[in-house]
Amino acid sequence: MLVGTGSDVGKSVLCTALCRIFLQDGYHPAPFKAQNMALNSYATPDGLEIGRAQAVQAEAAKVPCHTDMNPLLLKPNSEHTTQVVLNGKPIGNRSAYEYFRKEGREELRQEVHAAFDRLAAKYHPIVMEGAGSVSELNLKDTDLVNMPMARYANADVILVADIDRGGVFASCYGSVMLQTPEDRKRIKGIIINKFRGDIRLFDEGRRMLEDLCGIPVLGVVPMFHHIVIEEEDSVQLTEKHRDLVAGKINIAVVLLRHMSNFTDFNVLERDERINLFYTNQTTDLERADIIILPGTKSTLDDLYELRRSGMAQAIIQAHKQGKMVVGICGGYQMLGTTVSDPDGIEGTITQLPGLGLLPISTVMRGEKITRQVEFEFEGTICKGYEIHQGNSDQLICQAEHCIGTYIHGFFDNPVVVEFVLNAAGIQHKAAHPSLSIEDFKEHQYDELADFVRKHIDINKLYTILNSND
Repeated sequence: MLVGTGSDVGKSVLCTALCRIFLQDGYHPAPFKAQNMALNSYATPDGLEIGRAQAVQAEAAKVPCHTDMNPLLLKPNSEHTTQVVLNGKPIGNRSAYEYFRKEGREELRQEVHAAFDRLAAKYHPIVMEGAGSVSELNLKDTDLVNMPMARYANADVILVADIDRGGVFASCYGSVMLQTPEDRKRIKGIIINKFRGDIRLFDEGRRMLEDLCGIPVLGVVPMFHHIVIEEEDSVQLTEKHRDLVAGKINIAVVLLRHMSNFTDFNVLERDERINLFYTNQTTDLERADIIILPGTKSTLDDLYELRRSGMAQAIIQAHKQGKMVVGICGGYQMLGTTVSDPDGIEGTITQLPGLGLLPISTVMRGEKITRQVEFEFEGTICKGYEIHQGNSDQLICQAEHCIGTYIHGFFDNPVVVEFVLNAAGIQHKAAHPSLSIEDFKEHQYDELADFVRKHIDINKLYTILNSND
């Protein structure tokens, strides 16, 4: 199990690397995270929902993703409430207080334990991921995902620390020393992540950290940007606001408060012809060539905010001027005539007018649709997946200078990208044919494995895993 000194220290990417490394070394690994909190999710082959990070790790391990890899998924609706997805299906909305109270906690614990047992019976080793900080003392009694899960699985634990944010000695020492004596013995090593500069400058620091914590530092992993692995969280999206670039196709993704599945646009970011950025400024929409309304966990709340901020009117005006507008999932719903929520599935707003760019209306339903799909587009069979609460009757809808769809992974199909660019009046062929999305990902997983092998003592890790201590 990889646990962290805090959130966003790089546990998910390192778990992805280990899944590929163990596969390369002849094992049959699978990922597991008992509880995940993320708006980026994925539909399994059997039509259920898990966190996107575990789906990525399953890809790296070359095994089909399954809800047993992430039995509990929390999808925040707001700062105070979250949708709880158990074994791939929503079981209702909970406030943070309701979710983390002790009552009913053991039932959830039994569910995640059962999921782990089923997974461990089929795969070896299980690459487990903790959540957030491993030393949140106030949540210790109700914790399902960190050290209590490690105890149940009898897992060797590796602590991951982000040196880029500073305080690495205090965070590592505190994370170890705040554990019970039993749990402290379970932590067998430390990985220092996101190092900038010459790693040799940390040689003395490495020895000091080992003396301080009494456990080996397995490696120091540099910060990297040359390998592309799908991100789980949207914390970096606000940094992806860049100026328009002359000579490129400038695509503006509207930055929604509850945006989900922003991985839909990774393929566009990698396209040499395109400059893609995220924005909540109306002036950016005026200058962009194409505007995308992305998915959202709270369609009505984000639609209300678009109208309040003037972004909705800016999108409508840009469309009138002939600019291409694309909507994905919740963004697709917003482009219709109305969005209704008579049963209060999303919250207190019962109905709002949409932007009126597509001839659809949406009604929120209690049953969530989650499935992988094949669809025909411009004579080509394409693939994607659906995760949505509302029903708009049409999977894909087109109008002049506008297209919307419920399909995540829509742009992963090259024919879709070329259609959208052509519909926007842009004739700009790629200088080099791009790899398929599948081949691109495979190359990235192998690159990641090679990079991590170079900076982590994998032999020492195997020694830890094979010991009987």
